[in-house]
Amino acid sequence: MPGKDVAVTFSDLQIPKPAAAARIVVAMSGGVDSSVAALLAAGTGAEVIGVTLQLYDHGEAAKRSGACCAGQDIFDAAQVCEKLGIAHYVLDYESRFREGVIERFADDYARGRTPVPCSLCNQGVKFTDLHAFARELDADALVTGHYVRRVVKDGKAELHKGRDPARDQSYFLYGTTDEQLDLLRFPIGELPKAEVRALAAEAGLIVAAKPDSQDICFVPDGDYARLVKRMRPETEAPGEIVDLAGRVVGTHRGIVHFTVGQRRGLEIGGSPEPLYVVRIEPDEKRLVVGPKQALAISEARVGSWNWLGEDQREVEVKVRSLSRPVRARLDDGTIRFHKPEFGVAPGQAAVVYEGERLLGGGWIEETGAAEAGAELAA
Repeated sequence: MPGKDVAVTFSDLQIPKPAAAARIVVAMSGGVDSSVAALLAAGTGAEVIGVTLQLYDHGEAAKRSGACCAGQDIFDAAQVCEKLGIAHYVLDYESRFREGVIERFADDYARGRTPVPCSLCNQGVKFTDLHAFARELDADALVTGHYVRRVVKDGKAELHKGRDPARDQSYFLYGTTDEQLDLLRFPIGELPKAEVRALAAEAGLIVAAKPDSQDICFVPDGDYARLVKRMRPETEAPGEIVDLAGRVVGTHRGIVHFTVGQRRGLEIGGSPEPLYVVRIEPDEKRLVVGPKQALAISEARVGSWNWLGEDQREVEVKVRSLSRPVRARLDDGTIRFHKPEFGVAPGQAAVVYEGERLLGGGWIEETGAAEAGAELAA
């Protein structure tokens, strides 16, 4: 068990009953983070049950490497549970994951949008369905291995960024509801990754040195285009590339190969300055390109909002998981950036913060270009 300086006590989990009478469900992907979350939960003295979601059919799972919730990962999660002496269940969510995440991912690409499947997964099978399963088991807490923190202030649970900014995963959890947060606990949210691995090694867990999953879990080789072409073959139809004035400047080999802000692969000659994808028009199979300044966005209309905090006016916003929060104003569901932003596209998640606290977020439906002459970011 971990040392006293990092051990999670039962009181840390803020469960209003004695440990001996409490039941904790741990979501286990087969990676080191969720395994250490289970280790810390088991150390509290409560009854702990590990649950792993099978997101691919058995044939596909056996072939996958580097993806979570696949064949090897299910085996690893089971081994960790055996080591910790806790029960382990595997739930078959393959069809729900395909419909709610993979199909939506392909649809977004076909519509010229920039999808964020990790947020979709957390809003669906990862939290919604696991939350329901934990309630069925009469659990007092649902523990996950996310690098975020649950902070209770004035009797209300808040979701805060992970203590380690390099590992913070709050961007992908903006869709968490108040009801879910009442049950959720994040015992590694205060820890850096190196310490998590050290705890796993100290406890003799087989996943201590296991590499993190890379890219999108259902595209472990990073070849998104191949998946989308197979599911939505219309996306590989060639089409025109036009400039902002509508003049044809080239051709492309399918919109599936491009997202807004992309420069690589355009292969346009004769331009005095680099050109980027400014807009994708899927019905016309057309790419609209322009200079970097044309990517400057002053506002974004956001839909499907989810709020964990108050609906405030002056906030900080992230439009990509690895970007720094920027100042903005909220106005009837529209985010108005204080300074023009780049790399903002329909389909992305816009996540709103007040310092360390996550207030909420939603999906970007439409963007508004910055006016000519506006102050542009470098």
